[in-house]
Parts: sequence; structure tokens; C-alpha cells
Amino acid sequence: MKKIIYLLLILVIIPSGIVLNAQENETGRIPQYEIPYEYPSAEGIKAVLNRMKTYYESTSPQTIIDEKTGEEITDFSKFNPNAVPSRGFSSEWSYTHGVVLSAFSYIEDVTGDKTFFSDNVKFYDYVLKYLPYFKKNKDKIEKVKIGNWGRILNFHALDDCGSITAAMIKTYLKTKNDDYLELINQTADHISNNQFRLEDGTLARNRPQYKSVWADDMYMSVPFLTNMGVLTGDNKYFDDAVKQVLQMAKRLYIPEKELFDHGWNVTSGDYDPRFYWGRANGWVLMSMAELLSALPENYQGRSEILHLYRSMVRSLANLQGGDGFWHNLLDKNDTYTETSCTAMFTFAIAKGINEGWISHVYGPVALIGWNAIQTRVLQNGAVDGTCEGTTFAHDNSYYYHRGKSIYATHGYGPTLYAGAEMIRLLQNDSIEVKKARINSRNSTFHYLLKSEWPKKN
Repeated sequence: MKKIIYLLLILVIIPSGIVLNAQENETGRIPQYEIPYEYPSAEGIKAVLNRMKTYYESTSPQTIIDEKTGEEITDFSKFNPNAVPSRGFSSEWSYTHGVVLSAFSYIEDVTGDKTFFSDNVKFYDYVLKYLPYFKKNKDKIEKVKIGNWGRILNFHALDDCGSITAAMIKTYLKTKNDDYLELINQTADHISNNQFRLEDGTLARNRPQYKSVWADDMYMSVPFLTNMGVLTGDNKYFDDAVKQVLQMAKRLYIPEKELFDHGWNVTSGDYDPRFYWGRANGWVLMSMAELLSALPENYQGRSEILHLYRSMVRSLANLQGGDGFWHNLLDKNDTYTETSCTAMFTFAIAKGINEGWISHVYGPVALIGWNAIQTRVLQNGAVDGTCEGTTFAHDNSYYYHRGKSIYATHGYGPTLYAGAEMIRLLQNDSIEVKKARINSRNSTFHYLLKSEWPKKN
């Protein structure tokens, strides 16, 4: 009797266990995404961009202050040797601020919202208002550096002028304020005639090694040269921009990786150590996007640049993490995931699709990139997780341990650009998106080119 009862109990328990295990297995079959695998909205993206704009504006009153006391200077009849622009991102004459201002102009182009571009006018008017005060007293300024305006009176490097003045050209093309032209022409003269170059004309630096080429310098020069070509109609600027991309690529592009080494120097030559830093590759892609947008279709060198663009995108799609981010060293997954390069790649891939430079099948790569980036935009609009300014180094430990914070301003402009381009991608009428189903075991995003499919009756 006891045996019969025992057998009956087993028969009752086993099916319930099977059902329980089946339920557990069913739950485990639903993908658990680290970052929501969802389709963004233009309204949601715009809200992120608005938060960023509000925060960025709030960082500085755009005044002139006494550097020692922090007090605003209002009497400009005599020179104060401690006079500097007020602290804050939005008052800097810097290459990172140049990216932000270029992005603000682009957001106006994409959305029609003029409040972003108004920050450009406000900033350049601020510079033009107070720059004569410093020019007049140039001999009294130590090392001719003016706080966060750096070497605005005497450019030494591409960082001093290329990106910030490229944004100035974009602003000039909309405002036609001729007061901008002096600084624009000063930058053109420096980059074309005074900046150090290798014997073949490649823009270079004598730091940290003798005759060094940095991938970063593609962005510090090519967007300015491109926009100078647009402004003047003189092809010499386009020619120089094309030359910089192709000749830097000759030294830095690694075909088997389809990526750019961070830097190269003449001493190491063909045996230079290679480090595939994320943001350096981002600067390269953003530079090529700027140039490809402006060059006529059959311009000499354009097809070679387009090949570089496409090959980099192919490699980057493979290197993107499952959370949508890219790593600080692209080929080393144990380095941290980094915001600025993720934003740069997201922008460049979405831009490539929108312009028809790359296949629409890369749409999900941009989508999950944006989903990742927006998690780094804090509630107050600050952008977190961006690698601090980085030199051209020669060891992994340095790149692995770079700091990251909201104060590394390199992440702001690219994130603004990425948001604007994603809005364009969402509104791209040539593409149909089959969206992933929530809580589905097997569902993804498919970007389809409408023109490839038979018309529906």
C-alpha cells in the first residue's frame, strides 16, 4: 500500500516539475537586453538634445572676469592683466566647442529649431566684442594665452583654430556678419601657410615624437578646409582637404583592421606600434563625412575617401558591443565603453545611410548606438562617460586608464550630431523599418530600401 501511495506521489510531482521547468525555460528564452532594444522617436531624441543645450548654456555667463578674484570686469578703459573669459564650456575658444557649435547649426538645419543656432551667434558676438580688448594689450598677456581662449591671438597648432573656426564659417554663411572674416582668414592663413607639415604636405606635429602624424588632426583641419572651400568657391581648399585624408590614411589606415592607428611618426616608420583608439577613429569618420558632403560627385580623390568610409563602417559594425557601445580601444573589449566615439560612429553611420554612401542594412547599428548614447546623457543634460583629452601614446596601459567624466567636453558635440542624424534617419522616406517585437524570442530591426521591393497594390 505504501508503495502505491509513493508511486502516485511521484506521478503527481513529476508533471508539475516539468511544467515548472518549462516555465523557467520559457522565461530564459526571452532576450534580456542591457539597454532597451527599442525604436526611438524624434520627439524623444529632441528632448535629449534640448536637455543638453540647456546644460551646456548654463556652464558660463560669457563675461570677462578677473582670473584671481572671479569677479566680472566691467571697466575696460584700462587693462587688467588677470582678465580672462569666464569659465565654462560655452565660453571656450576650443576645438570641442567648435564641434558643439557645428552641431547646433546642423540641428537647426534638420529640425528648423532656431534656438540652437542662436547660441552660435551669441558666442561669436561675445568673442568679437571682447577680442579687441585683448589684442590692444597683447604685449601684456603672459605667453599670449587668454584663459580658455588659449592662443586666439597667435595660433600655434591646429587645435587653436581649425574646428572652432569651421563652425564660425557655418555661422557666417547664415548670418553674413563680415566681422567674422578676420578670424576666418587668420585661420586659413595659419593652416595653409604656417602649420607644420611633412615634406609631402601632410599636416603634422613635432610632438610627442619628431614628425608625428595624429589621426585627431584630420578633424582639426579637414572640416575647416572643406568649409573654406564652400565659402570661397576656391578648389585649393578642397584639394588640400582631400590630400590630408588620403595622405594621413597612407600612414595611419591599417587595411587588415579597416581602422586608423592613433598616430605615426617618421622614426618608427613602417614599424610604428598600433593603437586603435576609439575617438581618433571617430574624428576620422566625422572628417570624411564633412568632406564627402561638400565634394562634387566626381571630384578627384572622392571615391578613395568613400572606400575608406565604407570599410571603416564595416569594421566598426563588427566591433560594436552588445550594449550598443564601442570600447575606448576598439579592438580590446576589456577597455571601458566610451561615449564620444560611440556618438561619432552613430552619427557617421546614420549619416552614411541618409546620404546613400553606405547600405541601409547598417541601420540597426546606428539605432542601438543611439540607444546606448542617450543613457549617458544625465537628467540635467550633462554627458557622462567620455574619455579625457588623450595624447598620442605608445603603451596600452595609458589608453586603458584614461579618465572619463562629464567635464571631458569631447562627448557633447558628437552626441548632438548623433541625435540630429538619427532624427534624419527616422524621417528618411526611402527606408521602411520593420521593428523588433518586444519580449519576442526572435525579433530584430530590419531596415529595408523601399525602391528595391515591388510596389504594393
